[in-house]
Amino acid sequence: MSDGRLSVFKTYKLYVGGKFPRSESGRVYEVSDSKGRWLANAPQSSRKDARDAVVAARKAFGGWSGATAYNRGQILYRVAEMLEGRREQFVREVADAEGLSKSKAAAVVGAAVDRWVWYAGWTDKIGQVVGGANPVAGPFFNLSTPEPTGVVAVLAPQESSFLGLVSVVAPVIATGNTAVVIASADSPLPALSLGEVLATSDLPGGVVNILSGKTAEIAAPLASHQDVNGIDLTGADAELAKELEIAAADNLKRVSRPPVSHHHPEKEAHSAAHPQTVDGDDWSADPGTRRLTAFLETKTVWHPTGALGASGSSY
Repeated sequence: MSDGRLSVFKTYKLYVGGKFPRSESGRVYEVSDSKGRWLANAPQSSRKDARDAVVAARKAFGGWSGATAYNRGQILYRVAEMLEGRREQFVREVADAEGLSKSKAAAVVGAAVDRWVWYAGWTDKIGQVVGGANPVAGPFFNLSTPEPTGVVAVLAPQESSFLGLVSVVAPVIATGNTAVVIASADSPLPALSLGEVLATSDLPGGVVNILSGKTAEIAAPLASHQDVNGIDLTGADAELAKELEIAAADNLKRVSRPPVSHHHPEKEAHSAAHPQTVDGDDWSADPGTRRLTAFLETKTVWHPTGALGASGSSY
């Protein structure tokens, strides 16, 4: 029985600097579900939007990288709490985006929330795993510690619109970097909704900036941008990845390349039927620490221990 109401359609916007702008170009493009039915009009980001996102990410970097690792973990866990509270919305958006049944979409969303919790737990542990004290000859402490690279452009997976998205965004910010994320071109709605979750968590504005539109058009100015320190090429095809890698070399960006996917017809058929095993990554697998360390620099400090006494040491 109808209650006589008109539905309130959702307007999807970009997430830049903690705010929700439309594209400065005024452009939008149609987003359809797996059966070609219209879902929404998403903003089609311009080069100017990309540059604005870099400015926001740079502004946020000092505070985010300077926060304690424990505090970053608390904030990321808060994001997971917010995601859990909006599960139904994400299940619906993922089902539409990837052509999954509601039960399969629910499993994907559950895995994505769990993945976010996984990375939240790593914030104050990765330093012990990849850093430490080095044995040296002489009266010195020699300590290596990981530090974030800076502003990272992230090309989100094209097929895995939520689990893959979380898997590439969370490790970048868990280690203190800030991110400019290019959402899946055909399935951007879960990413744009993630922006709403981040805005209502304790994550400072600018730490994550989310753009939707044509991947190549947005990625080109980011790859050549002198204030971008790293780029994750996961969502780029082989031809675009090569172009972006050449552009990224101009200021020696750290580049994370997607795993090489060899031509296996059976595997490709499986990937087409299971969007969580595409883009060269199996997003349902144990993520390990590869993405956590992809955008970390190692700083090594020497410090004198003091004069050696008769016993061989004075500390």
